[in-house]
Amino acid sequence: MKKTLLTAMAFLPFATMAQKPFSIDGNVKGLKTGDKIYLVYAADEKNISDSTTVNGGVFSFKGTLKDPAMANLFLNKNPFVNRPAKGEVLDYLALYLEPLPMKLIAADSLKNGVITGSVINDDDKKLKALSKPVEDQLAVIQAEFTKFTDEQKNDKVAMEAIRARYDKASAGLAPILLDYAKNNPKSYISLSALGQLAGDPSMAAEAEKAFNGLTPALKATKIGLGLAETFNAAKKTTVGVMAMDFTQNDVNDKPVKLSDFKGKYVLLDFWASWCGPCRAENPNVVNAYNKYKTRNFTVLGVSLDNPGKKDLWLQAIEKDGLNWTQVSDLKGWSNVVAKQYGIQSIPANFLIDPTGKIIAKNIRGEELQKKLAEVIDGGAKSK
Repeated sequence: MKKTLLTAMAFLPFATMAQKPFSIDGNVKGLKTGDKIYLVYAADEKNISDSTTVNGGVFSFKGTLKDPAMANLFLNKNPFVNRPAKGEVLDYLALYLEPLPMKLIAADSLKNGVITGSVINDDDKKLKALSKPVEDQLAVIQAEFTKFTDEQKNDKVAMEAIRARYDKASAGLAPILLDYAKNNPKSYISLSALGQLAGDPSMAAEAEKAFNGLTPALKATKIGLGLAETFNAAKKTTVGVMAMDFTQNDVNDKPVKLSDFKGKYVLLDFWASWCGPCRAENPNVVNAYNKYKTRNFTVLGVSLDNPGKKDLWLQAIEKDGLNWTQVSDLKGWSNVVAKQYGIQSIPANFLIDPTGKIIAKNIRGEELQKKLAEVIDGGAKSK
């Protein structure tokens, strides 16, 4: 199998054997001479930022890539270097870089730009069109939550209602993503679609089946290899297996092991300060913790906060009242523990029993409360 794959890769467009050139030629009439354009993307385990100056609405970028990469073009400010002011809206365009010449054309702004010469961006546009009705619903719910007062966030009924609406809307996205991957086995965007499903226990088996149907070239890309690891990790985190031990530093930079909590029920909770659905679920986790913390139960939070954002992580812990152990390596989605557990979306959690066995996954809202009542209250009654 390996020999066949290596032979085939010599002729395939996504081969990862060597760097290949890419270019973007932009023509946006609404831009002024002297405007700065920033290109930000990740490649070869590095975050790369490039910039150029607009001349008569025209600009260009050149570089090299091994694999296609997600990127953003920003006008006059790189938000990863200079944080936007409160209420400031940046003109930007999200796109995929691939190793070939691409063109960007727009009449007025980057955000309305159209990429041509790129099959990947064409495919991305098609999937976004299919997903738009669901994404619009999710955006409305997310916007509502960002306007919640502290009183509303502490209102169990209100939180449960908005959480239920979000979960119901999210469920509509899964079949769209799965069907796209099944029907487009040569499309790089199928990897992105399956990546959104890989962390969902109810969809993991179907997603892996669709992944196995993709071309060898796609599966050999970096994101393809990462997805294969995710599917393997999912098998290691199924209900009934022993939870994998790990070590990560807490808020005071002291190492903490999962095995330090052996003998207790532990809710291993993956979240981040920037994750709206996570913050919406936090009051429910706080209620569970306060109810059972004196009954051999605790929570261990693993944050996917980003590099240089420790202050935001700590602020969220304090604001949401998360009075349990929190760990993070501040590597965002590259968090070592998150990768070990195959996390592809957050919030995500694992309920671990006193022996270290996983007894439930991704239980939220009333489901979390019912499960804890079953194993802790029920267990106490049976003794």
